[in-house]
Amino acid sequence: MVGEGRKARAVIVGGSIAGISSAHALILAGWEVLVLEKATSPTGSPTGAGLGLNPLSLQIILNWISHPQFLHNNTLPLTIDQNQVTDSEKKVNWTLIRDESFNFRATHWADLHGLLYNALPPQVFLWGHLFLSVHVVNENGSVIVKAKDLKTGEIIEIRGDLLVAADGCLSSIRQKYLPDFKLRYSGYCAWRGVLDYSKIENSETIINIKKAYPELGKCLYFDLASGTHSGLYELMNKRLNWFWFVNQPEPEVKGTSVTMKVTTDMIEKMHQEAEKVWISELAMVMKETKEPFLNFIYDSDPLEKIFWDNVVLVGDAAHPTTPHCARSTNMSILDAAVLGKCLEKWGAEKIESALEEYQFIRLPITSKQVLHARRLGRMKQGLVIPDRDPFDPKSARQEDCQELLQRNVPFFNDAPLSFASSTSSI
Repeated sequence: MVGEGRKARAVIVGGSIAGISSAHALILAGWEVLVLEKATSPTGSPTGAGLGLNPLSLQIILNWISHPQFLHNNTLPLTIDQNQVTDSEKKVNWTLIRDESFNFRATHWADLHGLLYNALPPQVFLWGHLFLSVHVVNENGSVIVKAKDLKTGEIIEIRGDLLVAADGCLSSIRQKYLPDFKLRYSGYCAWRGVLDYSKIENSETIINIKKAYPELGKCLYFDLASGTHSGLYELMNKRLNWFWFVNQPEPEVKGTSVTMKVTTDMIEKMHQEAEKVWISELAMVMKETKEPFLNFIYDSDPLEKIFWDNVVLVGDAAHPTTPHCARSTNMSILDAAVLGKCLEKWGAEKIESALEEYQFIRLPITSKQVLHARRLGRMKQGLVIPDRDPFDPKSARQEDCQELLQRNVPFFNDAPLSFASSTSSI
């Protein structure tokens, strides 16, 4: 129990976007925080992925950083959501449907992480420490966390009032409380890459891709072919972010990551297949991208509970989702903001009430968003959906295409931050 004159302390496991967002939100709520992260430094991967931030996430982030222009300088507008069909034989594409009021902004994972990390007080992160276990001391309502210093091998013990599990879709903390939990394989994987064209701006590849996709810099493009789809949009500092979903049997997941290191042969086969499926301009962007990587795409059926005692799940640990609704990062940021508001409202003496309210607000919303993303992914991949025929982009009717738009995601613009709040109050 929190003593008089002492700040409540949260231990956050995982220093990715969910963890770093939770740190900001809890500090704003008056808590002391410590983030355990197994990576040894905050340096973001140069091959990391792009992501889209919705208006509410942008508004929340602005409350966490001291210089608003930093966020603007690290993002590009995504005002258009466009879905188009690719005829793989004729190598042409045409628009199926578009939304010109999309109102997201695009950024690179490493840019967003760096921005949020640099806005935190010093000594919040404990780098190079692997979470081992948590024990909840019910008598005094505290948690004891054990972690291993990966540099020295030393086992350390940390006491806190709350454990925030931000350790991703393969969460070991979730596994402690839900030992029978299993991720659900989507039926497909995703090739991803970011092409830095700052030194090849006048190359044929870049000139051609900008002709084929003339609204790069403000448009999120989805290309749909038979049984597959891809996406393309621009990031700051002359980078193009692309992804391509490929139906295939479930691969063997090794370790604690759903990202796979790929071989030269695998990349070469991907390039050959891209030339068969996509227009030549997009295939060339994929071919010229250094270090493309492969994600296994998983989600899970919605959980019934996302906290136990003084342990709470946020981000992908709480709701593993497929990436088709640009929601994973946005859900993580909103989880953190809601958790912070609930803890501030109830105070450290009533953590259980705060976590109950957090769960009450977030669980119905994220559950619907996860299931919607699952349906949209299966639709775009031409996979079976119980209540409709497989989607064929070449013969799709206009009413079918309406389902493709991002704005159909449940709570697209109106996810609440608390019982009494609207999206405009933070």
